[in-house]
Amino acid sequence: MKIKVKVQPNSKEQKIEEAADGSLTVRLKSPPVDGKANQELIALLAARYNVAKSQILLKSGLTSKNKLVEINLE
Repeated sequence: MKIKVKVQPNSKEQKIEEAADGSLTVRLKSPPVDGKANQELIALLAARYNVAKSQILLKSGLTSKNKLVEINLE
């Protein structure tokens, strides 16, 4: 399963909002430094979809606000 994700780091609260097209906007508390925001994103998505963190892969956008995330639901 692939999902388009827009990340907003340095937010006051963690929040996941789903758009009508199935894409997600994720607000993260972590700053975009040393991969901290990406780690927080993976942890949040793992909790939301009830999968292990190792089942979530950032396909593109490692250093961008717009990311393509692949989730292995098996």
